[in-house]
Amino acid sequence: MRLLSLVLLLGPAMMQVAAASPPQVVTELRYVDQDAGDPSYLTRVLVTAEFMRMDDGQDDGDFILLDRKQRRLINVMRGNNLAMVFIPGKVPAAPVDWKPKLTSHAAAKGTRRFSLVLNGVTCLEGVAAKQAAADAARALTEMKTVLAATQYRMWRESPAEMQHDCDLANQVWAFESVLQLGLPLEERDFRGRTRQFESEISIPLNPELFLVPKGMSLVDAPS
Repeated sequence: MRLLSLVLLLGPAMMQVAAASPPQVVTELRYVDQDAGDPSYLTRVLVTAEFMRMDDGQDDGDFILLDRKQRRLINVMRGNNLAMVFIPGKVPAAPVDWKPKLTSHAAAKGTRRFSLVLNGVTCLEGVAAKQAAADAARALTEMKTVLAATQYRMWRESPAEMQHDCDLANQVWAFESVLQLGLPLEERDFRGRTRQFESEISIPLNPELFLVPKGMSLVDAPS
């Protein structure tokens, strides 16, 4: 599923939280994403003070829901009638000799062009805007924080030929320093995946978009 390629992959209590008085303002961001060699696709990001939702722009499709207060992320897969729940886990400390280098310089007004390099490999490069949708940048950081332990476990359990230190840089140990530069407007990672900012608007709140569908099975993911 494409949403999981961006970030990876509660129970009744979560559904109760989601139903409680959500805010009235929603920030909608749209990105054009592309995996190396594949067609591009839309990613919509909806952000409120309590939640962040990522989907393909369809209200009735699969989606990822971050509960920002409870620090829980739910991957809703309608076709399987399944919602997989992720919570923060323990992330081991980076090795002493593990030293990625993040550099940035001023680009267009209000933006910075950055590059994250580890052992001579550019793990991630792009452009970020410090003042653009600052709360959305915080929500993206919160999402990656929830998933960091899961990302580390998946890296550790992958075959040696598929392990790359840049995955640890981008998803486990260095993502926060990158997002501190601001909202990503452009990104390109070491595998050739790209992201291009398309638009930001404010839209009326639809509370249904921030609820786990009724009757869906909730499964705790290993962390």
